[in-house]
Amino acid sequence: MKMTFRWFGKDYDTVSLAHIRQIPGVEGIVGALYHIPVGEVWPLEDILELKRQVNKNGFHLEVIESVNVHEDIKLGLPSRERYIENYKQTIRNLSKAGVKVICYNFMPIFDWTRSDLAKRRPDGSTVLAYEKQKVEQIDPEEMIRRIENGANGFLLPGWEPERLKTIKPLFALYKGVTEDDLLDHLRYFLEQIVPVAEECGIQMAIHPDDPPWSVFGLPRIVTNKENLKKIINMVNSPANGLTLCSGSLGANPDNDIPDIFRYFLRMGRVPFVHVRNIEIHTNGDFEETSHRSCDGSLNICEIVKVLHESDFQGYIRPDHGRMIWGEQARPGYGLYDRALGIMYLLGIWDSLENEKRKREGDKTCSQSIQV
Repeated sequence: MKMTFRWFGKDYDTVSLAHIRQIPGVEGIVGALYHIPVGEVWPLEDILELKRQVNKNGFHLEVIESVNVHEDIKLGLPSRERYIENYKQTIRNLSKAGVKVICYNFMPIFDWTRSDLAKRRPDGSTVLAYEKQKVEQIDPEEMIRRIENGANGFLLPGWEPERLKTIKPLFALYKGVTEDDLLDHLRYFLEQIVPVAEECGIQMAIHPDDPPWSVFGLPRIVTNKENLKKIINMVNSPANGLTLCSGSLGANPDNDIPDIFRYFLRMGRVPFVHVRNIEIHTNGDFEETSHRSCDGSLNICEIVKVLHESDFQGYIRPDHGRMIWGEQARPGYGLYDRALGIMYLLGIWDSLENEKRKREGDKTCSQSIQV
């Protein structure tokens, strides 16, 4: 298991690489180029500059999150061909910089969706939260304004202003697009890009929808175990993989997260994992919590145990953290609580490793006695 930390770059993040360097166990940075418009080719020189900054501070840059997919691809428009060719070239350029995994999503228009970016928890921290009634009653344009106002002045991944300026025309284009249509468009995209990823030694890793249900009437397809099976079977290649995110899939209590993790880890199709905890309320609302199992509705200990039992050799990062200790940062992406999350995850892993060594030592001892 390779521990990583998402970083938005020196011009877009309150967290510095020097700060991340002080978190025990972090090996790599999960990065991206945020100044390149969605659908355009990522220039090799810009990728190499990001890598230089990351390497200078003792980290690898082997995971990119995200190379966003243009809406024309998701809509299946004729213009998708241009954007698919650009995506292929970006894959090639990233491979030249040593990137091994590309995380992406296929959510129409919106990326992750929340009704509140700073809901106060009983302990005084603030967190991202989702209240179904608020989302169902709000106009999408008002949602965008609220997200922008609550972002503390930061660019939020998936909520890029230049893309969301076209919100009304986008909704019109998606009118009548079904889940089956979206699956077909994803299949076409994967059939085009996976062979390139194979040639480049890169694993594509689609991220689950967050939350895993329809929002504003838009179709969502990366929502549960059955749909994940469909997606990896669209193109049967190790390069067609998954980013398993406990918090995204776990927002639906019907999703058995340890079972989902176990199933796809055994298939060898999970190069990247996000771990966070959430508290799910009886009405279906949820809010994010610390990573600790007893603070939320997900058994993080069991999830890490599944990773350990599967001998997970891929990349993992703590997902959204609380805002604690007065920190002012991009909602969900401060330093302190994600650092605490890392120590919790590594503490569980180290305990499991210690027990494994004890068992193996006992076994070796008993074998020696028999001899």
